[in-house]
Amino acid sequence: MPVITDQQRKFYETTLQVTKQEISDLKDQIEEELAKVKDRIAELQNAINASKQMYAAACSRLGINNDMDDDEAGES
Repeated sequence: MPVITDQQRKFYETTLQVTKQEISDLKDQIEEELAKVKDRIAELQNAINASKQMYAAACSRLGINNDMDDDEAGES
């Protein structure tokens, strides 16, 4: 291992501390964004389910086959 000066050692030690904190902060940001995405996906899934219920009710009232039931079997 090459010999480094005290000034170089201090520089690299500071670099380690700063970059370690940056990595930690970035990981925290990723977790925050991931939580937002998961919440949005849940909202969209709830909207799909509500629409499917309305669609099924309309099919029932019209006395026609619910073609969305066929789609659900393929999605599972």
